[in-house]
Amino acid sequence: MSAPPRVLTVAGSDSGGGAGIQADLKTMLALGVHGMSVVTAVTAQNSLGVQGAWELPAEAVVAQYRAVVDDIGVQAVKTGMLASAELVEAVAELIRGTDAPAVVDPVGVSKHGDPLLAASALDSVRTKLLPAATVATPNLDEVAQLTGVRVESEEQLREAAAAVLAYGPRWVLVKGGHLPGDAVDLLTDGAEEHWLRSPRYDNRHTHGTGCTLASAIASQLAKGQTVPEAVAAAKEYVSGAIAAGFALGGGIGPVDHGWALGRGSH
Repeated sequence: MSAPPRVLTVAGSDSGGGAGIQADLKTMLALGVHGMSVVTAVTAQNSLGVQGAWELPAEAVVAQYRAVVDDIGVQAVKTGMLASAELVEAVAELIRGTDAPAVVDPVGVSKHGDPLLAASALDSVRTKLLPAATVATPNLDEVAQLTGVRVESEEQLREAAAAVLAYGPRWVLVKGGHLPGDAVDLLTDGAEEHWLRSPRYDNRHTHGTGCTLASAIASQLAKGQTVPEAVAAAKEYVSGAIAAGFALGGGIGPVDHGWALGRGSH
């Protein structure tokens, strides 16, 4: 049997299983690729928020990455929580030296409002990580954090995208999920634009949405799709996962990564 395409996530661990590397690996399994992981941080986390976070030393992150890439190889890489400037710079250098598309989810704050990136690391994200990205997938809070552009309407998504592209990623997907109305995202490389719309689901159980979307894009890129094809397919997968999101614990539950596997569990 030949191995499926291989995708590597470089991200933090979510003990609650809804976001982070746990979400990434579940997404990769659901989309038919082999998921591998580089753990950058360990969080104590549940449906109510992040109770603690411990980042790994940069040498541990680099060693995990080299172990996987030098032996097994990768068809796509996805980055998530990179807590410090040191980790951001180490990972940026690793993905620059890897001949595979990189999806950068510039994680700044958790769904519960807990900071997952040191303020001192923002500049490293702008100058080192974004230029190494094939696709960057910021939400509106992350766009504001990185560029100062605050989006209040759909028309401003274009301005937000241009501000992020100025830092050098090949493509940017600005996620307009925090705007009222339909969930509208803008994918652009500065020349072509793709507007992706989906109905907004009345479901607050959306923990892990950002991690899941970035991993789904990386999975589709690993299968050989173009960026616009990969993003459209990923959005469809995530929309289904959000619609099927379920309650867990006393707070915000996760999206259902296995919705398309036909488990019929809920």
